[in-house]
Parts: sequence; C-alpha cells; structure tokens
Amino acid sequence: MIRSQIHRVVDANYNRAKEGLRVCEDVCRFVGDDPKATACFKKVRHDLTLAVAIFGLKDIVASRNIARDVGRKTIAAESRRSNIGDIFYANAQRVKESLRVLEEFAKLKDAGAAADLKKLRYTVYDIEKNALKRM
Repeated sequence: MIRSQIHRVVDANYNRAKEGLRVCEDVCRFVGDDPKATACFKKVRHDLTLAVAIFGLKDIVASRNIARDVGRKTIAAESRRSNIGDIFYANAQRVKESLRVLEEFAKLKDAGAAADLKKLRYTVYDIEKNALKRM
C-alpha cells in the first residue's frame, strides 16, 4: 500500500514539474527568443525523466488515481495571471517545489537519484534567474 502512495506523490510531482518546465521552455523560446534558456529547460526536462525512472515510470502512472485526488480542485489564485512574466514565474516556482518533493521521496529509494534531483533543482534556480534578467 505505501509503495502505491509514494508512486502517487511521485506521479503528481513528476507531471507538475514536466508541465512547468515545458511552459518555462516555451516562454523562453517563443517570447524571449532565448536559445540558451530554452535549451537549458529542455535538458532539465529530459534529465528529470532519467532521474525519476528509479521509481518505474509505468508503476507511477499505474498508481494514478485522479478520481480520488483530494487536491484536484483548482484554486482561484491559479487562474490569475497578469502577464507573461507571471506565467513564467508561477511555473518556475511549481517546478522547483515539485523537484524538492521528488528529491525527498527519491531519498527513500536511491541517494544518487536524490542528489541528481537536487542538482536539477539548483539548475532551475540558475536558469530562472538568468531568464528573468532577459525578460
């Protein structure tokens, strides 16, 4: 039972991080015309998949239970954005938070993967800082 619960946490945070990374990547690509930040976000997205593979990607998807997700409802703050910078910032925060959760849960399985996730989180801190300077 606990394995399935861990996989649900991993699944939700993996999806959240990948989605947020894609939004940040697309803002840098299509709005900022920033090839470096675009490439960096894309690399983090691909490296994330490799790091999370320790949980078994099929297993984490199989554990998904959207119908019983008590936190599924969207809150009003998630629906408000004033500009593209707000979109980028909100998604960068989402990515960092999700990477932290994944890092913590990876510690239960593989210290090396946890370290990889921590490195990805710090990479996102750096990419975010540099991308915001250019916006």
